Amino acid sequence: MDDEIAKLDATGQAELVRRGEVSPSELVDRAIARLEELNPELGAVVIPTLEKARRQAADPDLPAGPFRGVPFLLKDLGGQSAGDPYYAGSKFLKDAGWTEPADAYFTAKLRSAGFCFLGRTNTPEFGILPTTEPEAFGPTRNPWSLEHSPGGSSGGSAAAVAAGIVPVAHASDGGGSIRIPAANCGLVGLKPTRGRNSFGPGMGERWAGLSAEHVVSRTVRDTAAILDVVSGRMPGDPYAPPPPPAPFKSFARPGERRRIGLMTCGPRGTEVHPECVAAAEKTARVLADAGHVVEASYPEVLQDPRGLDAYATIVVASVAATLEALGGKVGRAATEDDVEPLTWAMVEAARDISAAKYVAAVDTAHGFGRELAAWWESGFDLLLTPTTGAPPPRLGVLRSTKENPVLAFIHAAPFGVYTLNFNLSGQPAISVPVHRTADGLPIGAHLVAPYGREDMLLEIAAELEALGTFVNRRKSLAVRHQAEAGAGRLNFSGD
Repeated sequence: MDDEIAKLDATGQAELVRRGEVSPSELVDRAIARLEELNPELGAVVIPTLEKARRQAADPDLPAGPFRGVPFLLKDLGGQSAGDPYYAGSKFLKDAGWTEPADAYFTAKLRSAGFCFLGRTNTPEFGILPTTEPEAFGPTRNPWSLEHSPGGSSGGSAAAVAAGIVPVAHASDGGGSIRIPAANCGLVGLKPTRGRNSFGPGMGERWAGLSAEHVVSRTVRDTAAILDVVSGRMPGDPYAPPPPPAPFKSFARPGERRRIGLMTCGPRGTEVHPECVAAAEKTARVLADAGHVVEASYPEVLQDPRGLDAYATIVVASVAATLEALGGKVGRAATEDDVEPLTWAMVEAARDISAAKYVAAVDTAHGFGRELAAWWESGFDLLLTPTTGAPPPRLGVLRSTKENPVLAFIHAAPFGVYTLNFNLSGQPAISVPVHRTADGLPIGAHLVAPYGREDMLLEIAAELEALGTFVNRRKSLAVRHQAEAGAGRLNFSGD
């Protein structure tokens, strides 16, 4: 039966508990067995809290929420959990043995829904890169090819879900860090509207509003139902997007016919890999055949380099501020030896960012968002693009050295070329698993809606799912694990 349970999404596993067919402890124990079998090779979970999860599942007071007993993993960035280690992918915090004193609102809402936390997943240091290879823990490997990256910064979460350890896991996105790993691992990855999910009580926003938190999942219905659990303005939040007209889970089914713009050229002249173009074009054909109006069109401001310049300024300044704040927590300032070369290069670059330059960058980002919004106001409902400009990279490609600390940041450009624009604007966007390369690596298509309109994204993603377009879902994976001789892959059975 364990293989059958591992095939289910979070909604399906919760339904087994509600019907009394399995207990929360059974779900958690079986997930732990999968973790112990698969994780040594994947490197997805870096801070296990397995006995704590067992106690949580066995507690008679485990909340009777919509996901009671379902095993879950928190990313080691955001989603703080009371009394648990928290390192943000950094050896600075790892060496200090830092633990968080309280739950974030996001985590508390997940607890109230009945999820049981098995631990925290790997992430690049402070979520900077679209790969997951931190010095603190080493690389996470993509379940589809152990030589390739699962993406970042939510790479550990995506690898764990894709491999079948858990049905869903926490993720966050400051430039594509939900959507890129979802694309690389064949999952659904929704970046919600700015302010939809709270960062409180520890902070009001992250990266000047660029960042958002949610999950990576196997199914649209999980993505929608969990958004119902975690969304909603909390006391002191600086943003408050409009509430949905109905629960998000009610939109996880095909909806109205939409007018959709298609963009396959690379923003700002970036070269786009043919397989990534193919993913968007395939999706466009499916949607057109289903009655949607699809036409070549996109916001011209996506070609303007000012948005990228503003993004870089905000991120560099924010990373430096984060490290300074963490020094206050740990009790000493971080040094060059405490962090990775790229992180320290950002800290040094931030010294040249004046207060006036930082405020100007935030103003530019807001102006960029207003120009983007004008395209949607012209009559389009959605924008369709590739999720990334390149397929999953091999491990080691996006790595910096002391001699060339910004090398990884430069090489990362193709992976966030479509996604980061909508962190600037705060719009919701989703990656859906619609394509595979000739050698079997997952590729995603990316859809963007107006501010506050996750409902449209959920409807269109659910329609693609219902039409059989999702080619990389791991919903039906068995968890039998073997390394194929000489192939460098995990071998899964299932459809």
